[in-house]
Amino acid sequence: MVSETNNATLVYERPESLTEMPTFYCPGCTHGTAHRLVAEVLDEMGIRETTIGVAPVGCSVFAYNYFNHDYVEAAHGRAPAMATGIKRVLPKKMVYTYQGDGDLASIGMGEIMHAAARGENITVIYLNNAIYGMTGGQMSPTTLPNMKTTSTPLGRDVEVAGYPIRMAEIISNLDAVSYVVRRSLHNPANIRKTKKAVKTAFQTQASGMGFSMVEILSSCPTNWKLSPSKSLEFIEEQMIPVYPIADFKVNPEIKNIKG
Repeated sequence: MVSETNNATLVYERPESLTEMPTFYCPGCTHGTAHRLVAEVLDEMGIRETTIGVAPVGCSVFAYNYFNHDYVEAAHGRAPAMATGIKRVLPKKMVYTYQGDGDLASIGMGEIMHAAARGENITVIYLNNAIYGMTGGQMSPTTLPNMKTTSTPLGRDVEVAGYPIRMAEIISNLDAVSYVVRRSLHNPANIRKTKKAVKTAFQTQASGMGFSMVEILSSCPTNWKLSPSKSLEFIEEQMIPVYPIADFKVNPEIKNIKG
């Protein structure tokens, strides 16, 4: 698209599914990137008017300020339960949760496991930055071994705190699940792959195939005490060896989805 006023070529513009609200996220945080990808997918699929998002407590708590579609707020960890109720009452709506690791893999562990076990026809966008971002940088269930946080200043001791919980691997073992993958936001190539996965997850729901989840490795420069660029390196060098990027479960019928 070429502007008639100055012959400038427009190569990027705000998706209709995003508002113009300035972001509250810390500099370098990749939550904004994830928001953008979800919004682009909703626009491309033409489903903004029929989509309902559910955000719990955490850095996602103000997601309704940024998405230009219906959004509701859930109690900490309870987004899958609320999404289940919405989808069952309004089955023609596209319903998704947007959750972090401190929410989904901790207080919300029971909610996400049972929603997945039932094969609820919802989509989960799960951002894993291996830390409690909003509440001060404490250890979360996904914090890496020896990783320093405000509650593990000497590093996570696996003999005391256990090992990181790999949610994609766990959920993929449930019979009723249709689509579970892990992606990352640490460079442009992987961002493109993440967007494709997000779209496939929504298409899985649109086709009535049941539960879908995209786990996304995300950065937290403030609580990691790293620069934005070093945080992206941390994902590639430290997180991916523990949380490999992979497809963990893909319903064979998904390959027949068009678009």
